[in-house]
Amino acid sequence: RATRGSPPDGGWGWMIVAGCFLVTICTRAVTRCISIFFVEFQTYFGQDYARTAWIHSITDCATMLCAPLGSLISNHVSCQVGIMLGGLLASTGLILSSFATSLEHLYLSLGVLTGLGFALCYSPAIAMVGKYFNRRKALAYGIAMSGSGIGTFILAPVVQLLIEQFSWRGALLILGGFVLNLCVCGALMRPISLKEDRKTAPEFLEQDYVPDAQKQDLKQMSSCSPLIKAWSHECLCYCSWKEYDFLLMPGFMVLAVSVLFMAYGCSPLFVYLVPYALTVGVSHHQAAFLMSILGVIDIVGNITFGWLTDRRCLKKYRHFCYLFAVGMDGLCCLFLPVLQNFPLLVPFSFTFGYFDGAYVTLIPVVTADVVGTSSLSSALGIVYFLHAIPYLVSPPVAGWLVDTTGSYTASFLLCGFSMIFSSTLLCFARVVKKIKKPRLQSLTDDATTKQHIWTNGAIAYSVTGELDQKDVEFLAVDTNSYSKS
Repeated sequence: RATRGSPPDGGWGWMIVAGCFLVTICTRAVTRCISIFFVEFQTYFGQDYARTAWIHSITDCATMLCAPLGSLISNHVSCQVGIMLGGLLASTGLILSSFATSLEHLYLSLGVLTGLGFALCYSPAIAMVGKYFNRRKALAYGIAMSGSGIGTFILAPVVQLLIEQFSWRGALLILGGFVLNLCVCGALMRPISLKEDRKTAPEFLEQDYVPDAQKQDLKQMSSCSPLIKAWSHECLCYCSWKEYDFLLMPGFMVLAVSVLFMAYGCSPLFVYLVPYALTVGVSHHQAAFLMSILGVIDIVGNITFGWLTDRRCLKKYRHFCYLFAVGMDGLCCLFLPVLQNFPLLVPFSFTFGYFDGAYVTLIPVVTADVVGTSSLSSALGIVYFLHAIPYLVSPPVAGWLVDTTGSYTASFLLCGFSMIFSSTLLCFARVVKKIKKPRLQSLTDDATTKQHIWTNGAIAYSVTGELDQKDVEFLAVDTNSYSKS
């Protein structure tokens, strides 16, 4: 385990970025490419939109729902162990899916098992980048998260080709072997211990159940190390609470609510973009190409927004950059129903892909700004956990609207308004905070000016309010004369 006072902002950190880059390819890009199987599953099993959409929903839901489990294993066992275990589970799920005989089989193998494997990999890998970078954090996240876009750009046409050559079963089998590369990514995740992680021993170290001979050693250890927790149930409760005390922070609560609406709005588009394109007369290869465009522009959004928000002029406004990107994606969804041919859908893929990459890059950055680096792994686990229910519900709801209305208009409008509401909520909360901050500062300043501390030798007098001249002269007696008397 490497030990440093502050994040190195380089060195092995770039290998961590490379590992996280590969993790996002093997998790998020593969999840997005499941939408290419949508028409194949629907045709083979003869089911409607809503039932078929549950496959993608359960995969995304399991990935996000089990994100806290990934953080827990990373914090208390090892990030390397967690990612390697996740790679094995995800690969097993994809391989078993190639033998599916029903949609229910796919719900369990491709949905639950693969999603669980992705969950053990995704949030710990992202949190590791935050531990190795501080000054160039947004840029590092931009490069790492661009794996989702690059993976989608490469895998979308490749998956379409694999389906044509080997059927959907062969394509899933090959993807299962590809996802085993997560085990290699896990081997790159060297743990690091930072100064803020090695805080002064907390209050429970002063209790009677901790032997005096070991208190000095405990001060050098993390307050939540497995050794301490093994000694006492009280210690375990304390450690668990300290890991998740950010849940009561007002800033995190607002962020959590906004994430729910943002996740509801963004998920259906990746499921229904290809089917929607096919219904307006776009060919299969052109529809897959739309996903590729979305993926490659996603990369541009990842890196450029990461680099821009690391600049001094924008670093203080990363929160507003995040909500602007979410709002722009919402507007794109509102305009999608009027785009009825391939030349019009191409600009949509460019715009939506760019701002999708932008806000995805800033999610961990904004989370770190709210809760701090020491709680980032646990906070990211909760943030991605909050994606779970919207990811589970939104594609089937969108499919039900398509089955009921006979068009995609209602589904895309609901997605757009959901993302715009998420952005508006964050903006409103930020404005309220800006208004309250000067008022609180002025109250603090007034309270400070009313208290005066006067020291005379070893005796300190605290006087609140206005003092008349006689009191000041009395308190300002010379120390020497006081000692003689």
